Amino acid sequence: MPPHHVAGRPPDRPYAAADPDLRLPAPSARHRSRQPDPWLRAVDQVAGAAAELLALALPVDCVCCGSEDLPLCVACERRLRLLTKEPFRAEEQAPALMTVDGGIILPVVAAGVYREELAQALLSFKRHGQYELKAVLAKGMGRAIAAAAAGAGDLSLVPVPSSMGAFIKRGFSPVHLLLAAWRQDTAGGGPPVLDVLRKSRRRAALEQLPGGQKGLGRGARAARVRGSMKVPGHRHASVSGRRCIIVDDVLTTGATLAEAARALHLSGAVVAGAVVLAATRPPDSAASGRQSPAGGGKAPVLEKNKRRKDE
Repeated sequence: MPPHHVAGRPPDRPYAAADPDLRLPAPSARHRSRQPDPWLRAVDQVAGAAAELLALALPVDCVCCGSEDLPLCVACERRLRLLTKEPFRAEEQAPALMTVDGGIILPVVAAGVYREELAQALLSFKRHGQYELKAVLAKGMGRAIAAAAAGAGDLSLVPVPSSMGAFIKRGFSPVHLLLAAWRQDTAGGGPPVLDVLRKSRRRAALEQLPGGQKGLGRGARAARVRGSMKVPGHRHASVSGRRCIIVDDVLTTGATLAEAARALHLSGAVVAGAVVLAATRPPDSAASGRQSPAGGGKAPVLEKNKRRKDE
């Protein structure tokens, strides 16, 4: 993606050099204390030796910088965590989620911007099966969920399903896998997950069209996903009256989230908003940091936001 100008910085400086996340001093090294139990100490040593042998047998490179032995090196993992450190409101960057007069159709909280280490790690996870990246990406998504759900009471998470073609090609659903990893490492398991959305037959027919959604504009994306999701009738009872947050991996125009919200509304669910791991920016969004709370943007809380037409 082309570099973006950061407010308060000279426009002729590279974005990576101006990004405060990437200019923070490196943290001091952390040394793991010696394991007091001799058996556990032996297990640690065997595990370390096995990891070294595996690295020799199946060498891997960092998906971001290409350094050897780790799918995500320590430095790149740290930068990825920094890029998802402060979730932000992102619906104003998605035209399908805004009315023509600037009203909000569906509020969205994003963990980070789809760029640099976050973009590369997510692509490697989705397209190349780099499952080792699951943990760090899941933590970023979890921070966005926690920010969106803060003080909002009982909520359920509804993942956006992968298309059948994508599921067959990958062998997994990225959103479901990330949610499961986050809930596994969260005290109490986090909010319940309601896996109720399904792709309709119309979607299966559209999947046969060449090109997918990549490169499509707002109108074309909206037309392609319209009517593509549903909540099967036998699942209406499990979601009717429940307050839900839709969860997806990447936000572009917002057409997919809008379609998911439409299907949930028809089933009787109350859609409080959505969460994504990464949000892209439209080409005309030069002020890269203005939606971040740190940059003076909106705080990532969904409960306080309603459609303007309802006010």
